[in-house]
Amino acid sequence: MPELWQAHLTFGLLAFIVTPGFGFGRGVQGLRLFLLLGISFIPVDGLSLAAYMRSFTDDVAITTLVALAFFAAVRLGLMAMPPQNARVQLLIAMAGLALFLYPATMGLSYLDPYQLGYAPRPLIAVVGVLALGLLLLNNWLGAFMLGLATLAFSLGIKPSPNYWDYLLDPFIALFSCGALLVYACRALVRKPMPA
Repeated sequence: MPELWQAHLTFGLLAFIVTPGFGFGRGVQGLRLFLLLGISFIPVDGLSLAAYMRSFTDDVAITTLVALAFFAAVRLGLMAMPPQNARVQLLIAMAGLALFLYPATMGLSYLDPYQLGYAPRPLIAVVGVLALGLLLLNNWLGAFMLGLATLAFSLGIKPSPNYWDYLLDPFIALFSCGALLVYACRALVRKPMPA
């Protein structure tokens, strides 16, 4: 099933992140990750578990896949979580892209930004500037996510011919917007009331 490689990888990484690690060491955690990747191939009524998940989620964006791989590496102790300001910068970038794309695709405006993804040179230039800005802010994860999405698009790794499908999916859009709301609420709660 080479066409389902992304579904298997998404299933294994997501299962690894959301299930408890039980305090095991790095070697056992790595073994657990490979076991979960193997579980994704278990067939149920002729379809693998990963294929069932894909029927609900479709293929996730490359940015989501990179984020899942990063969180798995953090869970394995191979990488450190970036500082809060870097996380907020990345959330703002992804939420900004999502707020540009999704309201219009739901018919809330006459602009069709999804169409830009079929001839994406201007969009790639904007994302390149955004990635460069993140790089200048020492936000390596954000620059890496956007850069890999662009590289994957240029190589045609996914079956979609639209650049947006490499950049965004509803999961990373909802996560980014939701996490920004949580950060904003925490900031408001911490802010002292004027006397």
